[in-house]
Amino acid sequence: MKKTVRDIDVSGKRVLVRCDFNVPMQDGEITDDIRIRSALPTIQYLVEHDAKVILMSHMGRPKGEPKPEFSLLPVADRLTELLGQDVLFVPSDQVVDEHVADAAAALPEGQVMLLENTRYRAEETKNEEPFTKQLAELGEIFVNDAFGTAHRAHCSTAGLAQYMPAVSGFLIEKEVKFLGDALDDPKRPFVAIMGGAKVGDKIPVIENLMKKVDTIIIGGGMSYTFFKAMGLEIGTSILDEESIDLAKSLMDKAREQGVEMLLPVDAVCAKEFSNDSPKEVFARENIPSDMMGMDIGPETIELFTKAIEQAETIVWNGPCGVFEMPSFAEGTKAIAAALAESKGTTVIGGGDSAAAVEQFGFADKMTHISTGGGASLEFLEGKELPGIACLEDK
Repeated sequence: MKKTVRDIDVSGKRVLVRCDFNVPMQDGEITDDIRIRSALPTIQYLVEHDAKVILMSHMGRPKGEPKPEFSLLPVADRLTELLGQDVLFVPSDQVVDEHVADAAAALPEGQVMLLENTRYRAEETKNEEPFTKQLAELGEIFVNDAFGTAHRAHCSTAGLAQYMPAVSGFLIEKEVKFLGDALDDPKRPFVAIMGGAKVGDKIPVIENLMKKVDTIIIGGGMSYTFFKAMGLEIGTSILDEESIDLAKSLMDKAREQGVEMLLPVDAVCAKEFSNDSPKEVFARENIPSDMMGMDIGPETIELFTKAIEQAETIVWNGPCGVFEMPSFAEGTKAIAAALAESKGTTVIGGGDSAAAVEQFGFADKMTHISTGGGASLEFLEGKELPGIACLEDK
């Protein structure tokens, strides 16, 4: 177990907090503030315990140079609204300069300041000096609460732990609890749902999960690579050609390990990758050579739903179809609805799955929605995340 902010005296201390404020923006406006709201419990705890709070985050990919469209000023404004107190934003193209250092040194207890986008500095993503040391000189305690970047060893995620006591915030604590419990001590039956397009990206996750689950459901674009491995016609469906043999070996492994692997039995197909393309349902053995699979069909929905209904623990990562197009969203929506109805523990592994449950209005029915797509995948793969490994143990 890692120490959290509860396990350390923060009163009167300058506390550097790495958050994940990499929020979607359109025309200078934040379109979804879930990541900002997810950081509030930690920030509010520190404010209430008289810490001097210095927040850090990246946004987008400015590639090591200052770009106004990636400034965190809109985040500071939103934080000011959500916290009900002024958040001091100290912009600097260097992220840390004399002006920023003076502001941090003069920060009163219970106040919050936000630094400019850490990726304005090229050293950030390489975890290089002098940037880590410059950040470290601003504070006395480091709190990592950015699960979305915990799989990256950057200056502001892992580097700072070399300079000062390092603990987790409440968001990372929650992520590790739900993802960790699902993997290490699941209530059974334990069902994992893997979707998305490329099998190659998910192979290590599927292999790790197969040692732990009772049933693994394969949906989305990757299922056509499994169909190909079964010798079936997949028409013009998406194919991860390099992973055909891997898909075959995963099916063999599932059989050997006594894990039930459920693949779609029918598919909603269209001639073009377009919402307006006429669609038709085919059994997986009958996909026409001039059509592509775009969603799971009604029989598959029934099959997958039955497995979900019986499960006590469910982890879902990756949609079951092209849910961004209303014509092909039915399968993903039905899976989200089945999870919303489940009496078991439902853990959504970030990324597109999180976007889908949000889009369909089921977010508040899930036990836990991870804030980090890549980080949750690596966690499910069994990898050690540098941004968590660097924190002090209890």
